Amino acid sequence: MNGPVIVYERLFRDARVPVRATKESAGHDLFAYLKGREVSVCSVSGDSERRQCGAVDDASLVLRAGEVALLPLGFKAMLPNGFEAQIRMRSSWAFKRGLTLPNAPGTIDADYPDEWMVMIRAGAPGETAIRHGDRVAQAVMARYEAPLWQEGRVAPVGDRVGGFGSTG
Repeated sequence: MNGPVIVYERLFRDARVPVRATKESAGHDLFAYLKGREVSVCSVSGDSERRQCGAVDDASLVLRAGEVALLPLGFKAMLPNGFEAQIRMRSSWAFKRGLTLPNAPGTIDADYPDEWMVMIRAGAPGETAIRHGDRVAQAVMARYEAPLWQEGRVAPVGDRVGGFGSTG
C-alpha cells in the first residue's frame, strides 16, 4: 500500500465508511448513521435545543428551516500526522435541498479521537428530511504545515494597504 493511511473504526457493524464516488473524486462521501441514534438539533437563534431519536427500522431526521443538526456518521478515524479532513457540503444537497454547512469547510484534526459528525443547517423554507445512509457531505483530505509564530515588525509590501478591498 502506497501513501498515507487513515485508520478507521466502525462504531456499528453496518456503518459506512467514507468512500470516493470515482477514481478522480477529491472528496470522500460521508453517510449519516441515524439508526437508533439521538441527534442534537438547535434553532439558529440558539434559544432552543431538541434531541430527536432515529427509529431502528426507518431512521430519519426532519429539520425545520433554520435548524442546525450534528449528524453522526457511525465511525471514528485517525488521520496521518500533517493531515486534516475538510468537511464540505455536497453540491447537489446545497442546490436541490438548501442544506449548508454553517462552518464550511469544517475541519477534523488528525488527533480527533471521537465519532465523526457533520454540522448541517436547513436553509430552505419548510422541512427537510435526512434519512439513515444518506450521503450528507464529503471529506477532502488536505496536508497542512504548522509554522511557528515569531514576534517581529511587519512592514507593508509595495502599496498594499487598507484591508478589505485594498486591491480594487
